[in-house]
Amino acid sequence: MKRIQSPLVLLALAAMMPLGALHAQTLSTFPESDNSLTPVYNFINTATKTLDMTMYELVDTTAQADLIALAKKGVAVRVILDQNDEFDNNEAAFNALTAGGVSCHWANTKYEATHQKTITVDGTTSMILTANLTSRYYSTTRDFAITDADANDVAEIETVFNADFKNATVTPTAADSLIWSPNESTTALENFINAAQHTLLVENEEMSNSAIVTALSNRAKAGVKVTVIMTNDDNDYESEFETLTKAGVKVYTYVDNDTTLYIHAKVMVSDYGFSDENAYIGSINFSTASMTENRELGQTTQNAAVLLSLNTTLTSDYQGGTLWTKE
Repeated sequence: MKRIQSPLVLLALAAMMPLGALHAQTLSTFPESDNSLTPVYNFINTATKTLDMTMYELVDTTAQADLIALAKKGVAVRVILDQNDEFDNNEAAFNALTAGGVSCHWANTKYEATHQKTITVDGTTSMILTANLTSRYYSTTRDFAITDADANDVAEIETVFNADFKNATVTPTAADSLIWSPNESTTALENFINAAQHTLLVENEEMSNSAIVTALSNRAKAGVKVTVIMTNDDNDYESEFETLTKAGVKVYTYVDNDTTLYIHAKVMVSDYGFSDENAYIGSINFSTASMTENRELGQTTQNAAVLLSLNTTLTSDYQGGTLWTKE
């Protein structure tokens, strides 16, 4: 069924939706024309009381300066940075932020990586990113950031941040729209894929998780129009691409060089234009490590404006890519 336009029906659907589905959200799409993360900087600078950030990689002097300026104005700024994978890249930012009055914490080494990319201001609004704050990638990398002001979501993000900042044990509880690794993402993302009835647009940096490959393949075999957009880095996923294409999935790829668009986003758009349209956006790659060993965060959304923007961008991306075929 195509998207229902009746106001009465929309109100009825709204009453049945999770609370997190209808709150105001904004989506930012990268790269921007100025090759910066201006919407992220603007979001950071809305903080008046507190700012909590978890970031896999931070190599951006503008973001660092903004965080230090907030701390000097009396905002309580706390930052968690990954150390298992990114200690060398993050060390300069960690030291500069600490010297500038920011409370910094090296991420818990029990995770293979703390790959989450989240900023929360004043305990009221969070921004969930697919992008790292690493400026050398801004000009060519496809990424997204979405704001989330749902009270339940933000409270859970802060609860997990407070525990992670102390290396304390925490199991995220059921919020309105969040998906966490390593706790629940495998099942949640499989369920998202399995729910698609008509179309499924996918962007991801990795495609090594067999459960995800199987789920995508099964939806294509069931008649769902499944389209995957990725960067083809030395044909690392040849066997997965072959499995997907044999099942009827259309795989579009970009070459991996310094000038071509690099698909770093982790996004899915399901059944766009139908009454059950849905989207996922976050930090979780389709790899076993990302889904079962890392600290990661993503969310689902049914926000119409966000879905429109995501669908438009992903459609443009696959149209600009090359249809993959086995050589």
